Amino acid sequence: MAHPGPALALLTHRLADTPAEFLAAPRIGQDGELAVAALVNDVLLLHGQRADIRPLQAFQAEAGTLARNRLQLASLCAWLLADPWFIDARVAQVDLLRALTEAPARLAPVTTAAQSIADVERREECVRVVLAQLGILPAGESAEQAQDRLAAISGAERLALLAASRAAERRARKIRAALAAKAAQESADKWTRE
Repeated sequence: MAHPGPALALLTHRLADTPAEFLAAPRIGQDGELAVAALVNDVLLLHGQRADIRPLQAFQAEAGTLARNRLQLASLCAWLLADPWFIDARVAQVDLLRALTEAPARLAPVTTAAQSIADVERREECVRVVLAQLGILPAGESAEQAQDRLAAISGAERLALLAASRAAERRARKIRAALAAKAAQESADKWTRE
């Protein structure tokens, strides 16, 4: 069951005002500046919680562009979840950690952290994905409205729709080719019978 949450505009504005430090290169091995695991732990402390080392290991990664992007998006989500509304809501640690791991994993293939700050739709998508992971609805929206709006702006949904469309077109081409081959065979059979 989804719970009513903060105004969407409040959270998108918060993302737009993300401090530059949250966009620093995430630490991967010896490279990078921002220790995302430490940042996540700090956010949990703001929520009055302490994290075990195991869940924080999800915020360390091997080298790679997608991993770096996922960690940068995790730092944005951490900034978002440091909002006083979430602290006052007393969100459970397991829910915070799930949102901080799953939302960036969903967003990383389709957008960057910089786009999630600069672009209005990507900002809204980031906020809506985090809220959905927490089972929280934007203020004034029903579950159906929130789900419809997320589907309408979601880059991941667009990629899935594009892939499904391409697969359907491939199937249609195969069917057309099979029908044409069958018609040619029937025509050849008709000529050989006559």
